[in-house]
Amino acid sequence: MFIGEYKYNLDTKNRLAMPSKFRNLFKDGAVITKGLDNCLFVYTTKEWKKLADKLANLPFSQAKSRAFSRMMLAGAMDVKIDKLGRVILPDYLKQFASLNKKVVLAGLYNRLEVWDEKMWNKYQRTSEKDSNEIAEGLVDLGI
Repeated sequence: MFIGEYKYNLDTKNRLAMPSKFRNLFKDGAVITKGLDNCLFVYTTKEWKKLADKLANLPFSQAKSRAFSRMMLAGAMDVKIDKLGRVILPDYLKQFASLNKKVVLAGLYNRLEVWDEKMWNKYQRTSEKDSNEIAEGLVDLGI
């Protein structure tokens, strides 16, 4: 399970360190893809397979299903973690998420999200300000 918030720096070769406590979960590799809210999603290969299976079963006759599948699947990249616990982010993913040197990795149960630190801070300020309204909207989900 991924939880917590971790701050790292991208190096000049687009290498990003994974939090040490999660590295063993990526022993078989990882998949990084375009996420929502202008961040990247990082999945273990096992979790990625679950998501990819769901995406493959969306009705391809619906434009929104095709668009979402294309974003997630065509935007994905298999990556390996090196001996120092780093992955190399492809340029197209770095550009998609507007990543600069300082990034934040946020644990969200079955995935990590990779955010540019400034964008993360802005997102956090907005969501924390609206937290009561957000919580009230979740009542229909049983939370």
